[in-house]
Amino acid sequence: MAIRRRQSAAETIVRGLRYGLVVVFAEGVRRRNPGAITNACLAFAASFLPEIIERRYDVTFRPWQRVYTVTAMFTHAAGMLGPYDDVGWWDHLTHVHSATLLGGLVHAAARRRGRDPRSAVLISVSVAGVLWELLEYAIHAIARRLDVEPVLVAYGKRDTVLDLCFNFLGTLLVLAFGDRLLRNFIPHTD
Repeated sequence: MAIRRRQSAAETIVRGLRYGLVVVFAEGVRRRNPGAITNACLAFAASFLPEIIERRYDVTFRPWQRVYTVTAMFTHAAGMLGPYDDVGWWDHLTHVHSATLLGGLVHAAARRRGRDPRSAVLISVSVAGVLWELLEYAIHAIARRLDVEPVLVAYGKRDTVLDLCFNFLGTLLVLAFGDRLLRNFIPHTD
């Protein structure tokens, strides 16, 4: 009974976050903010990844894992409406969130193959973080050249270094807690 209540509460939260993404999209349209529109669309689609992964790989997400995943999608999209600019820690939160999602995925995949995940998690999050920062700079430069609003914003060298540091923090969290928190993705455990 308690498990079903947790699942029901998680489903309600996930549904609410998806509605929130629709609101971010609508507000992005109202403000003519292509960053919010694009991020809301991508985040809404990505919010279904737990269901897709479950069907594809015969795993089951715990209720909190679903909420965590969709919360990451929501914080990214909602950030485009102002928090990235107005809330000093918002960008740091989203980078830790993203790093733990990618790192967790790599960690679980390595464990499913019977491998030690440490180097794979560290390399994948580091490379993805650097590529993301390069993408931000490229999109920002192209948008500036075309005189259009960028869908991603580069805030400078200091921000890039901080982004990579918070990605690394997310990596460390996965390495410290991954075996305990992600064991439901590994066959023959929990």
